[in-house]
Amino acid sequence: MRVKNSSFLKAGALAAVAALSLAGCSAGGSDKAESDSESTLTVWVDADRAPVLKEAAADFTEESGVKVKLVQKDFTKIQDEFIAQVPSGKGPDITIGAHDWLGNFVTNGVVQPIELGDKAAEFEDVAIQATSYEGKTYGLPYAIENLALLRNTALAPNAPTSYDDMVATGKAAGTEFPFIVQVGAESDPYHLYPFQTSFGAPVFGTNPDGSYNADDLTIGTGTAFATWLAEQGAAGNLSTSLTSDIAQEKFNAGASPYFLTGPWNVGGAQEAGIDVAVDPIPSAGGQPAQPFVGVQAFFVSAKSKNTLAANEFLTNFIATEDVQTALFEKGQRPPALTASFEAAASDPIVAAFGEVGVNGVPQPTIPQMGKVWQFWGVTQAAIIDGEGDPTELWTKMTADIQAAIAE
Repeated sequence: MRVKNSSFLKAGALAAVAALSLAGCSAGGSDKAESDSESTLTVWVDADRAPVLKEAAADFTEESGVKVKLVQKDFTKIQDEFIAQVPSGKGPDITIGAHDWLGNFVTNGVVQPIELGDKAAEFEDVAIQATSYEGKTYGLPYAIENLALLRNTALAPNAPTSYDDMVATGKAAGTEFPFIVQVGAESDPYHLYPFQTSFGAPVFGTNPDGSYNADDLTIGTGTAFATWLAEQGAAGNLSTSLTSDIAQEKFNAGASPYFLTGPWNVGGAQEAGIDVAVDPIPSAGGQPAQPFVGVQAFFVSAKSKNTLAANEFLTNFIATEDVQTALFEKGQRPPALTASFEAAASDPIVAAFGEVGVNGVPQPTIPQMGKVWQFWGVTQAAIIDGEGDPTELWTKMTADIQAAIAE
C-alpha cells in the first residue's frame, strides 16, 4: 500500500512543511535538540494501527522531509496520559483516540482544531459531526462503529420485528438464552442504550444544530425503561452475569440465536462456523432503537510545534482511500472516508452495520457525560438484579447525575 498520490497533495503546503523542517535543522549548538524535535512528528498509536501508519509515515517523510516517530500505546491509557503530558509540553504531536474523549480534551486545552476544508465533504456526515465540538472540527476520523443485532441464521431464519418477537423466537429455538447482550456486574449502558432510546429517553437533549445540550438532562424521562429493565431481569432475559467474554463465548457456542454487539465480534462467530446475518436492533419501547455511534480519530496536540506538518500528514496521507481501507482491514470498523466505506460496504456485513449506524446517534462528547457514566451503569445493574424499586432507583440516579454536573 503506497499512499503517494499527487491528487491528494497540496504542493505549496508540503513545500512550506519542508522549508520549516530545513529551517529548524539549520539551527546549531544548543538549539539542536529543539530543531530535531521540530523536524519530527511524534504520533501515539495502538499496536493494531501501527503497521498501517508505518507505511504512510514513510511516504510523508519522503514527500516532506519531516520524520514521523510512531509510539505504540495501550489504547485504554491514552486519554489520561495525553491530558497529563500535553500541558507541560510533553506528549505527541498527534494521538489516536475516540471521539467521545473530545469534550475532555477541549476542556483541558490539550487539542487544537484541524483544517479539513473541502476534505470534510469526503467523510461520512456522522464522522464529522462526532469529531466536532462547538462548531470546530478537532479530529481526523478514520473509523465508525456501532452496535447491531447478530443473528445465527441456522437458529433464526428471519430478522425479528420487535423485541418481543426476538425473545419469542429465541425461546422457540430452545437455546440457553433467547438473546444475548453483555451486561456485567456494573451493567453496560452502552450496550443497553438502544433499548433505552426506544422508550424515548436519551441522555441529553440536543441543540438546533444537533449538538448535545448539557443543560437538558433528559435521562430522567427513562422511568418506563427502568421498569422494563426490572421486568427483563426478573424474566432472566437480562443478566449481570453475562460479561463481554461470556456473551461472546455463549453466542459462538450456539447458546442463542441473537447477539447484540459490534462488528468486532463478527469474526469470532464466523470462525466458530456460524452463518451470521446483521439486523437492525429491535425496539422494546415502541420508538426506534438508536445505538450510540462511536468514531475513532486522530487529534493534534495544542502544544505541538509541528502544527502545519501534523495537519498535512493527517489530511493528505491518513485521509486517503488506501490508508482508510487498510485501517478498516486491520480493525474491521467501517471506514469514515466515504470512498473507503462504499468499497467496504460491498461486504453485506459492513453494509448492514452501516445501515444501522445511519439511525444511530453520536456518543456525547460533552464533559458532563463523564458524570453520567459513574451513576448510570451501577443503577441499571441494581435494577436488573431487583435491588429496589426501579422508578425510585432511576429517579435517584438522575438527581445524583444532576448534582454531580452542578458541582
